Order: sequence, then structure tokens, then C-alpha cells
Amino acid sequence: MAQDRSRAKQSQVIDENLKRVYQDMLDEKVPDRFLDLLSQLKEQKPDNDRSESE
Repeated sequence: MAQDRSRAKQSQVIDENLKRVYQDMLDEKVPDRFLDLLSQLKEQKPDNDRSESE
């Protein structure tokens, strides 16, 4: 019985830590370099000629 409680407590601690790590990752700011790359991609003209030749 005590072993079951211990396992349940360990499982609860693991769950809480995983949730905390996941939330920390969600809260991280997107690096400026990545935002710059996304901006560059949006500015590029779509390559319609390439898709037509394939």
C-alpha cells in the first residue's frame, strides 16, 4: 500500500515537471534570426515557373 502511494507521488511529480518544462518552452520568445528568415520567405516571389515545368 505504501509502495503504491510512493509510485503515485513519483508519477505526480514527473507529470508536474513535464508540464512545467512544456509550458516553459511555449513561453520562450521566438529568436529574432528565425523571425528574419520567416520574413525573407514571405517576401520571396512564388516560383510558378518551376511548378509548371514539373
